[in-house]
Amino acid sequence: MRKVLVLGGTRFFGKRLVQKLLDHGDEVTVATRGETANSFGSKVHHLKVDRFDRGSMEKTFQDGEWDVVYDQICFSPDDAEDACEIFAGRVKRYVFTSTLSVYHFNEKAEKIEKDFDPYNYQLQSGRKEQFDYAEGKRLAEATFFQKATFPVVAPRPPVVFGLDDYTERLHYHVRKVINGEEIGVDQPDVKVSFVDSDDLANFLFWTGFQEFIGPINASASDQISLRAMMELIERATDKVALISSDGTNEERSPINFPVSYYQDVSTAEANGYYFKKLSEWFEPLIQSIVKQELK
Repeated sequence: MRKVLVLGGTRFFGKRLVQKLLDHGDEVTVATRGETANSFGSKVHHLKVDRFDRGSMEKTFQDGEWDVVYDQICFSPDDAEDACEIFAGRVKRYVFTSTLSVYHFNEKAEKIEKDFDPYNYQLQSGRKEQFDYAEGKRLAEATFFQKATFPVVAPRPPVVFGLDDYTERLHYHVRKVINGEEIGVDQPDVKVSFVDSDDLANFLFWTGFQEFIGPINASASDQISLRAMMELIERATDKVALISSDGTNEERSPINFPVSYYQDVSTAEANGYYFKKLSEWFEPLIQSIVKQELK
């Protein structure tokens, strides 16, 4: 039986990850602030910790040792440095959930792992309030890969979608179409990709058993334009999407990317993992969200 620690893990794909670990028979400890209810009850050990406070981390994790630590709530270099020091000599494998956002927007649409090199990125210190989301994650990766004394892997997912997505980014678009409201999309023909929440949880679970280290893209291998996404929503709602691309609508889509922006996942495939294609799950998810919204 493996001992596994999940920092986060009480909602969305983190919750799915915990269930997969339990189904496997792992001894699971979930550490959170306690702001979201622990639906697993006595099936997991639940620790209350402030992930963003060094003293709280030291006090909470002063004794344990783990085969795998999954870190879902690291957003800054100081968060990462705390982990590097506190878990040194006490974890066999560390899985840090990073993001597609570490890649800069530019003319190169398809991102490969080496397009952002955390091993040679200049280190800075600071908490998440001092950086935007993307830079905080870049610096967290850089800190892990330059300072950790234990093996680290950093999956880089794009926007994650699922029926229980607390950010409701796909739900937002469905509601706008249902209500006949405009959606601000500057470049509706740019292509993007997403990942299914259960697929991402399964990938994270799988990653805990592997030996490779370093950053790894974690996305569906196919892409879709935002315009095509809206067409799928139109089909599911039988309503016309009102897309504003002239800048007159002040409220912009939460996935309003300026250029095509997606990942090459050949590294994951070379290691034996194949993500579900958008064509397999995206339209059924939209249909489920429409049903949910129309109840």
